[in-house]
Amino acid sequence: MFSHVMLGATDIEASKVFYDAVLGTLGIGPGMENVTDSGIKRYMYITPTGIFAITQPLNGEPASCGNGSTIGFAVESAEQGDAWHAAGLANGGSACEDAPGIREGSMGKLYLAYLRDPAGNKLCALQRL
Repeated sequence: MFSHVMLGATDIEASKVFYDAVLGTLGIGPGMENVTDSGIKRYMYITPTGIFAITQPLNGEPASCGNGSTIGFAVESAEQGDAWHAAGLANGGSACEDAPGIREGSMGKLYLAYLRDPAGNKLCALQRL
């Protein structure tokens, strides 16, 4: 359904450290630098199924997170989700929501782990059980 997701990052290098770590736990290589003609720096995480990117805002204003927004990353196991969460905490992220673990609800049984990246964007690691 989606071709890519791009998030703003005021401190692009701190965000790259964070995303290299958390996406590395999912088997995704380090972000590839891309600089626009106007000097805006971006990092692209390219996979066969889509692109995740972080960018300095094009308008020169500080990046801001979306209230109520969450970007979800698929994990293959609770262990991989735990590693994703730990990597995020160790690389500038912060915990949010409940502790990582299994939850049951109207969507069925899920493993969920939540983080905020250095810019405050809310992220989730999810495995459908």
